[in-house]
Amino acid sequence: MYRATLKFLVAGLLMVLASSCKTPKEDIVLRQIKDVVVDGTTAPMLKAQAIFFNPNPQHGKLKRINVEIFVDGKKAGTVDQELNTIIPARGEFTVPLEVKLAMQELGFLDTIFSVLGGKKFEVRYEGMLKVNYHGFPLKVPVKYKDEVRVRF
Repeated sequence: MYRATLKFLVAGLLMVLASSCKTPKEDIVLRQIKDVVVDGTTAPMLKAQAIFFNPNPQHGKLKRINVEIFVDGKKAGTVDQELNTIIPARGEFTVPLEVKLAMQELGFLDTIFSVLGGKKFEVRYEGMLKVNYHGFPLKVPVKYKDEVRVRF
C-alpha cells in the first residue's frame, strides 16, 4: 500500500514538473551569414559570422554547431564546433564560424580562378544545432542558402 502511494505521488510530481517546463515552440532561425572571408595563408579556411534569431520567450545555450557547407553543390567543409553561447530570448545572436575547406572536393585550381575572376558562389548550410533550454537538450535543424562573392 505504501509503495503504491509513493509511486503515485512520484508519478504525479513528475507530471507536474514536466508540464511546468516550457520547451520552445519555434526553431532558432539562421538569418544570415556575413563577413565571409577565405583565409588562404595556411590551410584554406572560411571564416564568417552566423547570425541566428531565437523567436521564443525562453533563453537558452547553444552547445554545438554541426553543419555541412556546400559550394555550388559540392561539399566544401563542415562546421563542428562546441560552444557555450547564450541565446537571448526573442533576440539575435552572432556566432563566429571557422571552416577548414576541403579544396580537393571543390577542385583547387577551378576555385582559385573563380575567386580571382570575381565569380559568385551558391553556398548552402545544412545540419543541426544542439541547444539547451532549462537543462533540456534539443536539436534544431539548419537549412540556409546564400549567394556570396568570396574575397581573400
